[in-house]
Amino acid sequence: ETSQLSLCFPHKKKEMVLICEMMHSYKFFYTASSEVPNFPEFVIVGMVDDIQAGYYDSNIKRVELKQDWMKKVTEDEAEYWEWLTERAVDHQQWFKVTLDILKRRFNQTGGVHIVQMMVGCEWDDETEDFIALDMKTWTWVAPQQQAVFIKQEWDKDKARIEYHKNYLTKDCVDWLKKFVNYGRSSLMRTDLPTVSLLQKTPSSRVTCHATGFYPNRAMMFWRKDGEELHEDVDKGEILPNHDGSFQISADLQLPSDDWGKYDCVFQLSGVKEDIVTKLDKREIKTNYVNPMNTVIPIIAIIAALVLLGLAVIGYKKYRGRRRRLV
Repeated sequence: ETSQLSLCFPHKKKEMVLICEMMHSYKFFYTASSEVPNFPEFVIVGMVDDIQAGYYDSNIKRVELKQDWMKKVTEDEAEYWEWLTERAVDHQQWFKVTLDILKRRFNQTGGVHIVQMMVGCEWDDETEDFIALDMKTWTWVAPQQQAVFIKQEWDKDKARIEYHKNYLTKDCVDWLKKFVNYGRSSLMRTDLPTVSLLQKTPSSRVTCHATGFYPNRAMMFWRKDGEELHEDVDKGEILPNHDGSFQISADLQLPSDDWGKYDCVFQLSGVKEDIVTKLDKREIKTNYVNPMNTVIPIIAIIAALVLLGLAVIGYKKYRGRRRRLV
């Protein structure tokens, strides 16, 4: 069992990427921001095994549950959710102060600023952080030079370090085990995906797309003659769907040789059999429409309108001659 607390304060031109592999995890993602249009100044998202379990923001000022099985937890542990809301309000104020300090320190008082923090416990984790709490010495570690000043300030706050120590070593792990027990039927399920071959145009890359799978520990790759391809392949990240499942894709540069040599392989943790999809032109889905398929009907419509116009003109001339004869 391991726990972690880390803070990310990415530069406006850089990104912070967190990559995790785990059995079970319980994490809170905090986001404090300033001058972001149509977005709350403070947001907390609670995740159990990468499934959103709870949500709080500075506009609604309360914790909202996002999973049905979490309602059973509130029935049995009502005092925990009251405490959680109180802590959310406290964190909101603390993050506001922290964001103001960082803005002054970086001499960036105007414009959009975002501070993100992750607190949680899990069985395995690898991250790259702006600042992190060392659970052996219970002092803050600053991997980046720019974080040294805030490390010095936070090391002085012994009360908050003690709070983190108690939470990460006891409360977080205890609650993680409870959540896994309550949500076992959902968190321990295995859902196989729907796999499709997609293509925008006849000359563009072929995308192998798998969606609807769970859990999110999965791999996708292209093969040629049974060997995994690394060149001419662009692998996408695992992304969440709105229903709690996940999706992934891998693009293949259009091959010039025999398509029958290629296939897409999807592997899901806990499932022995791979899902293999052969590269077949007949199975590719596309929204592409050949321009000639639309040009011909348009020409036909224009021709019909011209003929109709000539017919109307001819009819009017005919009626005009008849009136003169009468």
